[in-house]
Amino acid sequence: MTSQIRPYLTLSTLLSLALSVSPAAAQSASSVDEVVVTASSNNRASALKMQVPLIDVPQSLSIIDGTEMKQRGFRELGDIVSYTPGLSTSQGEGHRDSIVFRGVRSTADFFLDGVRDDVQYYRPLYNLEQVEILRGPNALLFGRGGTGGAVNRVSKKASLGTQMRDVDFKLDSFGGTHFAADINLPTGKNAALRLNAYAETLENDRDFYDGERSGFNPSLKLSLSEQTTLDLSYERMDHERFIDRGIVTDRETGAPVARHRDTVFGSATDNISTLEGDVLRASLSRRYSQNTKGSMSLHYGDYEKTYQNLYADGYDADANTVTLKGYKDPTERTNMIVSGYILHKRDAGGLSHSLLLGGEYVDTQSDNHRYNPTFSSNGATSESFIIAPQLDLTQNALGAATSVIFSDDLKTRTQTQISVASVFLQDQIGVTDRLQVLLGARFDSFDITVRDTLDPSAITAQSRKDEEVSPRVGLIYKPQPHVSVYASHSESFLPRSGEQFKNFFPESAAKLDPDVFENAEIGVKWDISRELSFAASFFDSEQTQAKDDGSGQISTIQGLRVDGYELELKGQVSPDLELSLGFTSLDGKTKTGVTPRELPETQYSAFAQYQANERLLVGFGFTYQDEALIKDGSTAYLPDYTRFDASVSYAVSPDTTLRATLENLTDEDYYPHSHGTDQVSVGEPRNAQVSLTRKF
Repeated sequence: MTSQIRPYLTLSTLLSLALSVSPAAAQSASSVDEVVVTASSNNRASALKMQVPLIDVPQSLSIIDGTEMKQRGFRELGDIVSYTPGLSTSQGEGHRDSIVFRGVRSTADFFLDGVRDDVQYYRPLYNLEQVEILRGPNALLFGRGGTGGAVNRVSKKASLGTQMRDVDFKLDSFGGTHFAADINLPTGKNAALRLNAYAETLENDRDFYDGERSGFNPSLKLSLSEQTTLDLSYERMDHERFIDRGIVTDRETGAPVARHRDTVFGSATDNISTLEGDVLRASLSRRYSQNTKGSMSLHYGDYEKTYQNLYADGYDADANTVTLKGYKDPTERTNMIVSGYILHKRDAGGLSHSLLLGGEYVDTQSDNHRYNPTFSSNGATSESFIIAPQLDLTQNALGAATSVIFSDDLKTRTQTQISVASVFLQDQIGVTDRLQVLLGARFDSFDITVRDTLDPSAITAQSRKDEEVSPRVGLIYKPQPHVSVYASHSESFLPRSGEQFKNFFPESAAKLDPDVFENAEIGVKWDISRELSFAASFFDSEQTQAKDDGSGQISTIQGLRVDGYELELKGQVSPDLELSLGFTSLDGKTKTGVTPRELPETQYSAFAQYQANERLLVGFGFTYQDEALIKDGSTAYLPDYTRFDASVSYAVSPDTTLRATLENLTDEDYYPHSHGTDQVSVGEPRNAQVSLTRKF
């Protein structure tokens, strides 16, 4: 036990000492004024840990604030992704956020206030100030993963000296409801309490689909001194939803079978996912001077997740039958993360420096089971059924009675322990008024042990330790104060255990190096006005994957290469008109030279909001996604689609706003993503959401 605690104490001691450096010592550095961002309303990314204008960031980055999420009726991260360049959604097997960053699918590159949040679930938006989406590898800031990009959610925190009460109620045309409350109360001159809570019921047009989610998130802010602030937070999550794995595809055309659009290939009672989570967070921030500040955070999360489902795994159009498989996957996980950084700005040698020095320690422990289903009709893990408008799972395709249980066939049981120690250093150097250079690197020591506890009498374990250095280099040139041209190179890595630590048992896995992801990017950013910005980037991303050639020798091959470009225009065009425009062009090949899965060649989106008068705000937009393959080099594909959306907000009074958002106005029959050939998600038909927001 002592050995497990020591790393926390060591890092905590070092960071505490750093945070306690006397202000007088910090003030001895040359005075460098802190940069105040004025380019747009969404201009600060807390994930960067440096308060620099986005125009000085050599990377593609999009920010969506809480006001925009509320006005446009966004409910989950997937809604934001649809209107973000370079990104698309993956199915995530119907129970988790899964995002494709420039052709790289991830279920783990999610962060909350810059701290890793890799448990698989659908993340709500009720307690967020903004969402920050970074494209390209981000190991320097986030460590392992971040292979194609990262999503950082910035939570709402208590505010000193401010009293605020806000409640919001939503009702959608499927019958789903959502209630959220946001209350901030000063509890003294130097303290404040904020309470965010929500509860919702989930419904859509698909049979059997339902669910309930709730969250409770109180936070406390304490001003310990003029220079030091402490934020404390607790969050309780309780989620349950039906799992819909989608429909089958035609073996001849490769397209989803439209006539089965309304068929649910699963069980009304057995397709279910539940999550219970308790998360404690503490963050201590100290400003030593105008030039130096520090932050230290502690994150502890305890999660219990169960995922159980049946899904289509074979389709015979001639016989009109489908084969169902499935599994049950209970997981318990705890995450303990201690992190901190020091930011110092100074002049030296005729150059200005913004130095960022930080470290992180992560301890993750997981206990995972995997059960196969057992069908009573054949004693096997799969069974075939006649396809009707809804499947009759009480009898198989031959008419024999059958049922399914998920408790008899325990396929695997593993216990995983991960320890990660990291240190990073970055310097953004002002060479001249027009030229900046960004240099940085991160060292990660990733230690994993996976125990196979399936047979208690013969427990086995495999361990591996990877030590990786991930560099980041950028060059920013500003021909004019509000225009920058940049070039950058960044890297990240993914250990052979995968992003969820479950694929570590093959003997070869213990011998092979982590996958390495590299991104080269050039771009231009233009702050057209204080409230309107434009960004364009061209990138070339490459995954290098280690492979055993069968002789025990390790060879290196190219796993995936994607290049393309992105355009984004966002902000206030005029006092009455706000625009959000995005365009993406992607081209990629796998190591075998075929087109990769989930890589639409073209994507574009637009949304405009017009303030018709003091009370009325109207919005209209669309999102387009080109066709994409379901598997690498396959004939099965997702057809292209265009979806039109709209919104209307009416201020009944200064404290009360009535909103309506409408999705898929033309009732387009579309298929946004998939997980496999016969697991294609069906887009929702035309639907509406009405909400009432009241401030007290």
